Amino acid sequence: MTGNAPDDPTPSGPRPAAAGSTTTRRRREPSAHRIPAGRPDTRPSTAPALRRRTAAAVRRQPAGAWLTGVAAALLYTVFSVAQWNRLDAPSWDLGIFTQLAKAYAGVGAPIVPIKGEDFNLLGDHFHPLLVLLGPAYALAPSGLTLLVVQNLLFGLSVAVVARTGVRLLGSAAGLVVGIAYALSWGLQSAVAAQFHEIAFAVPLLALSLEAVLARRVLPAVLWGGLLVFVKEDLGLTVMALGLVLAWRLRTVAGLWLAAWGALWLVLSVRVILPALNTAGQYDYADRIDAGAMIADPAGAVVDLLTGTAKHETLLLLLLAGGVLFLRSPLSLVLLPTLLWRFASGQEVYWGPEWHYSAVLMPVLFLGLVDGVRSLRTSPRRWVRSAALLGVPAAVAACLVLLPSQKFAALAEPETYRQSARWDAAHRMMGLVPEGATVESGVVLMAYLVPETRVYWLGNTNPAPDYLVVDADDWSWGPTRPADAEAHAEQRFPGTDYTLVFDEAGYQLVRLER
Repeated sequence: MTGNAPDDPTPSGPRPAAAGSTTTRRRREPSAHRIPAGRPDTRPSTAPALRRRTAAAVRRQPAGAWLTGVAAALLYTVFSVAQWNRLDAPSWDLGIFTQLAKAYAGVGAPIVPIKGEDFNLLGDHFHPLLVLLGPAYALAPSGLTLLVVQNLLFGLSVAVVARTGVRLLGSAAGLVVGIAYALSWGLQSAVAAQFHEIAFAVPLLALSLEAVLARRVLPAVLWGGLLVFVKEDLGLTVMALGLVLAWRLRTVAGLWLAAWGALWLVLSVRVILPALNTAGQYDYADRIDAGAMIADPAGAVVDLLTGTAKHETLLLLLLAGGVLFLRSPLSLVLLPTLLWRFASGQEVYWGPEWHYSAVLMPVLFLGLVDGVRSLRTSPRRWVRSAALLGVPAAVAACLVLLPSQKFAALAEPETYRQSARWDAAHRMMGLVPEGATVESGVVLMAYLVPETRVYWLGNTNPAPDYLVVDADDWSWGPTRPADAEAHAEQRFPGTDYTLVFDEAGYQLVRLER
C-alpha cells in the first residue's frame, strides 16, 4: 500500500523493544506499601475507623437504660449522704473498708487496726479487687467516697440489667424491669448497710450474665472470672455460672470457668487466708458444720429449709422475680449463695437484711428477662399468655414492698436533717491531731479514719493517744461509761488520761505522757 495512511496505528506509549535487544524497558508500578512522590497518603487510618466503631457502639446503646442506671445511682447517693449526715452507722464495715482504702491509697498492705493491731484484711476475706478503691480514696479521702463508689457500681448494674431487658423484651418492658431491679429489696438493704466488698460483685455478675444471654462466651468468662477476687465464697458462684454457661452455650469454656472458681475457692480458703490471718486460720470455717451434714443428710436438708427468716428470703425472691425467673437456667446461679447462707448456723445470714442478698438481685432479674423471653416463643398459646404476667408481677411486687423497705425513709422529712450532734462531733474530732491513735465506738470510726489511726473499743488494743466515749454509740451495749477518764485509766492500767472535750454526749480524753 503506497501513500500516507489516514490513521497512525502506532500507539503513543512506549514502543516494544526491537527483536534481539538485550535491554528491555519495564514499567515500574508503585508498590501497595509505597506512596508515590508528591502524592498524599490516602490509605485509611485505623484511628478514624476505631472512632467510627466506638461511635456506632455508643449509638447502639439504649439511652433509656443508661438514664435509669444514672437515676438509680443518684437515688442511692441521696440515701447515703442523708445517712452520713445523720451520723448513722449500722455496722463497723464502713470504718473497716475506709481503713483498707486508705492503706491502698498509700500503696501499702491493707492493714486495718479496727480489726486488730497489724491485722491484714486479706486474711479475713479474700478480696484483692478492692485495691481499686485506692485511687478513688486518694482523690477524696472520706468514708463517704466508698458509699458513692458502691452506689455507682450498683447504678452500673442497673444500666446493664435494663439494657438487657430492652434488647430482649423491648423498650417498655426492659426499662420497667430495670426500675424494679433498681428498687429491689436486696439492693436497698445493701445500700442501707453501707459499703461491703459485694459492691464489685453485683455489676460483674450482671455483665457476665448479660453476655451469657447474648451468647458471647469470652465476655461471660472474663467478667465472671473476676468474681473470685471479690470474696472467697463467690468461687462457688463462679462454679455454678461456668456450668450454666457450658450447658447453655455448649462450650467447654464454661467448664474451664467452673474449674477456675473451684481453684480459687480452695486456694483462698485453704492457703491464702490462713497464711495472711494473724491466727493462721480461716476465721469462718466453723460457720458451717459440714461433718454433721454429711453424717445426717436428711436432717441437713430439713435444716436448710427450716427457719422463718429463710422462708421470708425465699418468698421475697419469688415475689421480686415474678416467679418466671425459675424458667431460666440462670436461676441456678442463685443456689450457691442461698445454700451457704442457709447451711450456716449464723442466723444473721438467713434473712433479707444487710448486704447478703445483693448478689442475688442481678441473677434474679436477668433470669426473669430470660424466662419471659423464652416463654414468648412457646408454640402453646397459654404459655405465651403466661409470659405476659412476669414483668407486671415483678413490678407489682416492687410497689407493694416499697413501703416496708429501706428507701421508704426517703419520704420522711427527718431523713434529710443533719444530726443535732454533727457540729459537736466534728469539733471534738478536730482536737485529735493528724496521725494520732484513737479508740472509738462504731459510729465515728469512718469519720476518724482519714486523719488518724483508729481502734475499735471491743478489741484488745495498745493504749491510744485519745479515747472517745460516745453516750449514743450502740457499741457499748447497755452500759456506757459515765466518766471517760476513769474508764480509760481502768482499761489501760498505769496510764494517765485527761478530759479535753465534754459536750453533747461526747467525751474525749488524751493520754498524758
